[in-house]
Amino acid sequence: MKDVIMKFDFGILDWIQGNLRCAFLDRFFPAFTFLGEKGWFFILTAVVLLCIPKTRKWGACLAVSLLLGLVFGNLLIKNMVARARPYDQVENFVLLVEKLSDFSFPSGHTLAAFEFLTVICLSPVKRWVKFLAAVFGVVMALSRLYLYVHFPTDVLCAVGLGILFGVMGVRIVHMILEERGKKKEE
Repeated sequence: MKDVIMKFDFGILDWIQGNLRCAFLDRFFPAFTFLGEKGWFFILTAVVLLCIPKTRKWGACLAVSLLLGLVFGNLLIKNMVARARPYDQVENFVLLVEKLSDFSFPSGHTLAAFEFLTVICLSPVKRWVKFLAAVFGVVMALSRLYLYVHFPTDVLCAVGLGILFGVMGVRIVHMILEERGKKKEE
């Protein structure tokens, strides 16, 4: 089974390298993927939302989602699976970004992007904002494949986990707020 997954993963990565590589994307994707480094963009977004009374609840939802992703995705699963990155398994692959010091599975950038996307989609924002968040998430996921730092299965699992943690973050915050509301009524 492992061989089938690796064949699938490398088949997609090699197709991307052989068919999509170009000078524009070689500059675009490293710059874009920087938004996901250490989760700074998503953390900053959560902080900004927390500072605005009208969006505070959604900032809390994003913060809880990101915390779930950090603990379960980046600290637990990534270290338990301990999957080597694609570029570590191919001789003389020329990277467009610096080598990373952690493991490949799941993709932390994609995880955070889909937690963000899920919280945005569950919030009462306009549809065009949700559309932009979806484009952002998909481009972040593609950037990780284009840059050869993650396998497609790393990214697909991160999408699923990101959606799960996004939903959980929203549910947790809503439960806390409902409980607070009940206590105030008593």
